[in-house]
Amino acid sequence: MPCDISLGRLEPCKTSVGGLKAVYIMNEGDATTVTYDATDTDAITAIAGTPIGYKYDLKGSSSFEQTINSSRANGTTFFTQTLNLSLKGITKKDLKQIKLLAYTRPQVIIEDNNGNFFYAGLKNGMEVTGGSIVTGAAMGDLSGFTITLVGEEPVPANIITTSLTSAGVTVTVGT
Repeated sequence: MPCDISLGRLEPCKTSVGGLKAVYIMNEGDATTVTYDATDTDAITAIAGTPIGYKYDLKGSSSFEQTINSSRANGTTFFTQTLNLSLKGITKKDLKQIKLLAYTRPQVIIEDNNGNFFYAGLKNGMEVTGGSIVTGAAMGDLSGFTITLVGEEPVPANIITTSLTSAGVTVTVGT
């Protein structure tokens, strides 16, 4: 049967940590194709086109989750990719970029605190489905943005196995 699993899994050491380090948002259509590893078609080694990854540094409560959606009755399986961002601070420049982000369907590379780079929205892009611009009520509250991006893809987000620049992504850091 072509869907049979082919590998078991040992209990890993307790060396991983949660959380996200950064996201790299790429405009819709800038990345035209990807090259998969010759021996592991779930791993990406190169990204073609003119992808610019606009880097957003993260600290704290941002998260990335992939939900498996499978229907025996319909014979379908897809993966919902949900990225929740918490961005501190509000500036005029930020307001413009968040507005533009809400209008488009970007692809997003998520860097976790374990050094993994996940390529979300590869085929269908990601959509801003909600969020808020908050000033907080108390001195210790968030003044910034909360943004939720959601994508639905036929496979989980692939891992990029090289550095982003080696893969062909131009990384642009804000001010």
